[in-house]
Amino acid sequence: MSRFSHFNDDGYAKMVDVSFKDSTVREAVAGGSVVFNKETFELVVNGEVGKGDVLAVAQVAGVMAAKRTSDLIPMCHPVMITGVDILFNPDAGRSTIDITASVRSKGETGVEMEALTAVTAAALTIYDMCKAVQKDIEITNIRLLKKTGGKSGDYIVKIGEN
Repeated sequence: MSRFSHFNDDGYAKMVDVSFKDSTVREAVAGGSVVFNKETFELVVNGEVGKGDVLAVAQVAGVMAAKRTSDLIPMCHPVMITGVDILFNPDAGRSTIDITASVRSKGETGVEMEALTAVTAAALTIYDMCKAVQKDIEITNIRLLKKTGGKSGDYIVKIGEN
């Protein structure tokens, strides 16, 4: 295992210097799921939750969160994001909404944290808007699915790993 780059020689936290890295197109895709009971799931997908259109609000929250990631994660660089897309895939058989966030930029560092933050904020927004109806909603399986660009190369989850 290589040495962690977020610590200086004295063992204190630092932000990694990326000023000598090449600027390249970077993309990251993250995913996660929100699990409901059948009744709450139906309310969400039919747009019948009293607080409004849950998925529309969660989509905006995900985009906003991706743009503010460096304000939340201490050693994360502010990144000039060139695109964010949040997709929802309702699965009636599992009473689950799967969330996918794709983030793109052109710069010296990746956007994995932005994609993960977007999924997390979207999931938390769904929870917040539905908690009056169901307290035991589960947010699960938030993970990086894909990253491209940069010196470390590409990463793609193999089928069955997610």
